[in-house]
Amino acid sequence: MLALFISLLPFSIYKSSCIVLQQKEATLFESRMAFLEVKQKLLRKVESLGFSRAQAARALHVTGNASFEDAIDWIVHHENDPDIDQVPLVAIEIDIESPEPFHITEEMKKKANELRDQILKEKEKEEKELEKQREKDRNRSGKELQEAKRMAEGTEWKRYKDSRQAEIKEEKKAKEKVLQTLEQNKIERKRDLGMPSEVTRSIAAKAITIGAQEKYEHKSQNSGSMRECLRSLRHNQKDDPEKVRNAFQTLFTYVRNVARNPDEERIRKIPLGNPLFQERVGSLKEGTEFLELCGFQRDGDFLYLPRDKVDRDVLVTAGMLLESAMTNPFFGIL
Repeated sequence: MLALFISLLPFSIYKSSCIVLQQKEATLFESRMAFLEVKQKLLRKVESLGFSRAQAARALHVTGNASFEDAIDWIVHHENDPDIDQVPLVAIEIDIESPEPFHITEEMKKKANELRDQILKEKEKEEKELEKQREKDRNRSGKELQEAKRMAEGTEWKRYKDSRQAEIKEEKKAKEKVLQTLEQNKIERKRDLGMPSEVTRSIAAKAITIGAQEKYEHKSQNSGSMRECLRSLRHNQKDDPEKVRNAFQTLFTYVRNVARNPDEERIRKIPLGNPLFQERVGSLKEGTEFLELCGFQRDGDFLYLPRDKVDRDVLVTAGMLLESAMTNPFFGIL
């Protein structure tokens, strides 16, 4: 009875029924696996354009079987997906009421190819625009980096130049102050000797001439050695700034006391075994060398400055250098 009923059915309907029965059996056999629902007409139409069944089925399922144009567009944009060519489980929905086959015309194929070419061209254009933008970004970043580097180098050079100018200016002021002090002392000594006021004024006028400067430089020829001695002390003790300050302060006190009271032998005599002297000056080679440049001599267990060796000009120069070393942060750096 069933066989007779099946034989009376049109062949296309019978064939479609077989397909449905086969798919239902597959569904029961793989009930836990997911199916992609597609329409048979659209599936054939997409496959006729040269796409594989796996690609066509995935595209139709994702686009909701809307149209073959949407399916082709999806395939073009996802052709690089890793699972694009993996064959999925497909549940084909068949239109039994439309048994006539669907014919793909040349016009449809042409339109589909044009659509694909258009999408590829747009994608290529977007890639070129992105590359141009990336190149612009790289160029802008490079220029910004070069500008930042140039500004940093300019700032560093300006800082060095300013510090150097400040030191030169400070040295010039110190030299002028020493010159004024020395010339004032000369004037006072001449006055104490009873020289006429006209002669005193003449000496004061000559103090600002180049000849007076050359004379001062000749008498203070060891000032460079003093400066180098202080610079070496600071450099060798750069890790202990407190020790450097104590050494400079102690040397300044010795020089100042002798300059103010040159006739007091007690002040001109420094015991080498004094613990305070050893801690601040005696343990430093440059400390004792500086005192020797000021006129002090080793005499047994003492550093002694004979009265006839006291040179006020030398002591004033030493005092000015020590004051500069204590107050000028750039002293001896350059």
